[in-house]
Amino acid sequence: MEFAAFADTAATVEDEPADLEIRTIVADALADAGSDLPTVTRFLLGRVFPAHDSRTLDIGPQLLYEALARAAGQNVSADDVETRLAETGEIGEVAASYEFGGQQGLAAFSAGGTEGLAVADVEDDLRSLAAAEGAGSQETKLDTLFGLFNRCESAEAKYLARLVLSEMRLGVGEGTVRDAIAEAFDVPVEDVQRALQVSNDYGHVATTAREEGASGLADITLTVGRPVQAMLAQTGTVTGALEDWGEAGVEIKYDGARVQVHYDGEAVSLYSRNMEEVTDPLPEVVETVESVVDVPVILDGEVVAVDDDGTPLPFQQVLRRFRRKHDVARAREDVSVRLHAFDCLHADGEDLLDAPLATRHERLASVVDDESVVSTLQVHDDAEAIEAVETDALAGGHEGIMLKQPEAAYTPGKRGQDWRKRKPDVETLDLVVTGAEWGEGRRASLLGTFELSVRAGEAYETIGKVATGITDEQLEELTDLLSPHIRNEDGTAVDIAPAVVFEVGYEEIQTSPTYSSGYALRFPRFVTVREDKEPATADTLERVKRLAGEGGR
Repeated sequence: MEFAAFADTAATVEDEPADLEIRTIVADALADAGSDLPTVTRFLLGRVFPAHDSRTLDIGPQLLYEALARAAGQNVSADDVETRLAETGEIGEVAASYEFGGQQGLAAFSAGGTEGLAVADVEDDLRSLAAAEGAGSQETKLDTLFGLFNRCESAEAKYLARLVLSEMRLGVGEGTVRDAIAEAFDVPVEDVQRALQVSNDYGHVATTAREEGASGLADITLTVGRPVQAMLAQTGTVTGALEDWGEAGVEIKYDGARVQVHYDGEAVSLYSRNMEEVTDPLPEVVETVESVVDVPVILDGEVVAVDDDGTPLPFQQVLRRFRRKHDVARAREDVSVRLHAFDCLHADGEDLLDAPLATRHERLASVVDDESVVSTLQVHDDAEAIEAVETDALAGGHEGIMLKQPEAAYTPGKRGQDWRKRKPDVETLDLVVTGAEWGEGRRASLLGTFELSVRAGEAYETIGKVATGITDEQLEELTDLLSPHIRNEDGTAVDIAPAVVFEVGYEEIQTSPTYSSGYALRFPRFVTVREDKEPATADTLERVKRLAGEGGR
């Protein structure tokens, strides 16, 4: 497929307001994709790699601006591109506003000259971008991007720029692509959904649906070493859980970071909630798994930082280990971590997603040869008994308790009513940082006030700013974390691409005309960076409305 044809499809989708029509357009595109089907499927979702693949392009906005400027001609600079972005507000429109194809230097020649682009060409070059590392890698990436844009027409450049920065924004969500696969290849949507849950690879599922139909989808199973999305929880009450279920499974809610454990019988791989591999920073977790498990498994659990006595430490401490890439041995001496496994998705060749929670927990206890690693699951039908478990959990330094439906299956990526978290803490929201302000005086070189936004479809709407609860040391860390995502600056104000999620506490939510969401947080306070979350999983405007009392709970 020519990349121009993909761009035409993307433009048609973007201009179509009706969800059903979008599904049909996507289905037609998938049916016509030929050998490029897996790539087209991912590109429509704004992805270069499957969701389970931890590779990234590692292209910051500034590098893209430089590539666009070079392809646009000698009279255009990266600053010009940034200025135009400030005027238009969208990188795709900026890329489409330039005329490319006239730069015939050595880099253009080596990248394929000005011949038309195919989807396969784009994928190959983007994969090479992801593989570039070490000395000279930035210049290599710049040359590759320049070569791509130099071969683009206006519409192609628009969607290539978005794809590079993971800002496709077509209005095509995972549900749309799921339904389009079912429509394009005449397979039951529930079969597609199940295959996606166990593979987390839309391109593979689309190809299987086309070539093997429903029977092929049924043959897709969990694979040890390929992470899947984590099952998620909603907030809830003990009374509500007992009313809905009759009895509830009760577990400790650990103040740690989610981790998915894969052991194939020889090697251990660990993945974060975002399915990024975190094996190297957590050697003691690897050692634990190797010592207590002797069959292939996929486990769900939590990694908790502990002091010398085994007492849990705050969540921020475990994140110090997750982000560590170098000198892991020293970090291990500074912060110890411990694994608490609470679910078993696969054991010794058998997938367990469809098994009830109680059955999965029994299997967990049977494959993990250490009771201290297995989180205790108690089943109660009495509120007082559950409150006693909560009291013990809090006394042990934990966050609270989880309530789980004992008969529920494990549903990857789903935030349903079968898992509910109950915390006595102040209410918090997970919000995306979309802007900031440089500080004053001794903090002039640091970002000091942070603009917060909630998800509203594929856009982000502001809900407030936070500057409270942040130490000078944290400000330095946050400045380092956010600086690569700065898109442009105006005086002390900074526009930041949505890439980092803050957990923010607040006293209450009020209606307000000040922010684009229509709401504001009263007394917001920074809690931590949610490095285990992506902007796509941050809190939504719909949830804010519910919390504010509009539309029920």
